[in-house]
Amino acid sequence: MPLLNKPSSSRSLTRLRIALTVFFALDGFLFAGWVVRIPAIKEQTGASASDLGLALLGVSAGAVVTMTLTGRLCRRFGSRPLTVAAAVLLSLGIALPARTHSALGLGLVLLVFGAAYGGINVAMNSVAVDLVAALRRPVMPGFHAAFSLGGMIGAGLGGLVAAGLPASSHLLVLTVTGLAVTAAAGPVLLRHPSPAVHESTGRTASPGDLGDDPVHPSRRTRRLVAVFGVIALCTAYGEGALADWGALHLEQDLGAHAGVAAAGYSLFALAMTAGRLSGTTLLERLGQTRTLVAGGATAAAGMLLGSLAPTVWPALLGFAVTGLGLANIFPVAVARAGALAGPGGVATASTLGYGGMLLGPPAIGFLADWFSLPVALTTVAALAATASVIGYAVRRVPAGTAAEERAENRRPFAVSAPVRAEPCRSEPS
Repeated sequence: MPLLNKPSSSRSLTRLRIALTVFFALDGFLFAGWVVRIPAIKEQTGASASDLGLALLGVSAGAVVTMTLTGRLCRRFGSRPLTVAAAVLLSLGIALPARTHSALGLGLVLLVFGAAYGGINVAMNSVAVDLVAALRRPVMPGFHAAFSLGGMIGAGLGGLVAAGLPASSHLLVLTVTGLAVTAAAGPVLLRHPSPAVHESTGRTASPGDLGDDPVHPSRRTRRLVAVFGVIALCTAYGEGALADWGALHLEQDLGAHAGVAAAGYSLFALAMTAGRLSGTTLLERLGQTRTLVAGGATAAAGMLLGSLAPTVWPALLGFAVTGLGLANIFPVAVARAGALAGPGGVATASTLGYGGMLLGPPAIGFLADWFSLPVALTTVAALAATASVIGYAVRRVPAGTAAEERAENRRPFAVSAPVRAEPCRSEPS
């Protein structure tokens, strides 16, 4: 196996990292381009809040079913081919909602979109876990920063064209863009070999550390993976809620202009991007426990302001604070699950996490009908606080990289002694 300090290996890892970053950014760009057109699609279909919530459940159903299968598919066919295939399907699927004229039809086409969205997120994160292991640095937040940056750009452009461009034309442009980006970055992702690390490099945190086979982890490992999945769920719920209902809250409850309302999600995505760009440094200096606890508490406070503020500008500030708080919680949770159980761990945590992102919007819709949309959005704060509590409760689970372990051991929230590991594989042998 090649040594990581060889120039050819370093260049290969760099190219893989860049290509994977592009796919994360594309995922965020396409998803945000869809969510900022939800008000237009709602008007087009004549759906009520409850009907729209049920239609959005199609995204959830498609994604969750796909996520439960993608971990196995990654082990059989490789995470990188699945990433490329799912990106193609996602690009094609995003044009479908604008072709519907009923809540039922919308829900059916969103099954396809959700299946692609679920598949690409599990596959991408599986590739990312391998790269984090090979690079021996907690760089997972950087990939998710690309997702947030893509979301910010997608939402910003969507806000600019919302008033003058029909949703059907906008989503068709997104399809063409997605296919073009996939055609450019896909061969790079597929061409280069999988990350390989020499046994003497001193890797950290893998299934083998707990005495598990990555394909058949122990019951304890499965429970730990589920716990990290719940942390991901609690925070992804907030991302989904703000993506699908944030613009509507600003426009409907606070009287914001359509462009300002769309910019609300863009501001949230910008704050998440800034938080994730600094995530590697934050994790190396503070460790995962403090990052999780502080992030959850910050997001809870921000969302209380964002949902209950009486005017637009404090609500926008609350959205930004929420983005900063949530920024690094999800990537840390998925990375820890992947380090514990390989692609299967990523699939489990992603299923729970993205399930929260996708099931949250329908739940918000029902709560908005029963109570009000501002009250419904306060559940985001409650779940962020829950993630903070759970993050402290699992403080003694080994960290994912040597740098993180050193940071944890320097802090009052200490963890157990550092462990060594082999890389998590998402490619078939």
